[in-house]
Amino acid sequence: MSAPFENIHHLCIVVRDMDRTVAFYEAMGIGPWHDYPPLSGYTDLQMPDLGGFLALRYKYVQLGQLQLQMAQPGQEDTPQRRFLDDHGEGVFHIGFSVADADRGESDAKALGLEVLMRGRRPDASGFTYYDTAQDAGGVLLLTRQSSSVA
Repeated sequence: MSAPFENIHHLCIVVRDMDRTVAFYEAMGIGPWHDYPPLSGYTDLQMPDLGGFLALRYKYVQLGQLQLQMAQPGQEDTPQRRFLDDHGEGVFHIGFSVADADRGESDAKALGLEVLMRGRRPDASGFTYYDTAQDAGGVLLLTRQSSSVA
């Protein structure tokens, strides 16, 4: 078994108003921000609310080796919306790079973690969120395999 949580890739912050928050970061010299590739590129999805997932708005900025992501949920019942409603804005998940998304998921399950949601692109890249908020200080852990898209 490999260690799925060795290589940090990003932190994701859930926000109420992405444009306002991006403007603040850019005023601090943190940018440029980019739109995340369309979530419709994920063809194999296991989500609590597919429409809510597709309505999420994401942006990211690369800061050295670490990516900072921002997510603004719609009104649909998504984990991001629940987090925002229950806790306010803040770090929603920590993302870790893995060489193989399915292997990373298998290794995390072997550690006793349950899958909360997952998505894969046609090239088998993608992500898996784990149900860790109760034990990880309110934060979800995520593994991801990059593709040429992002």
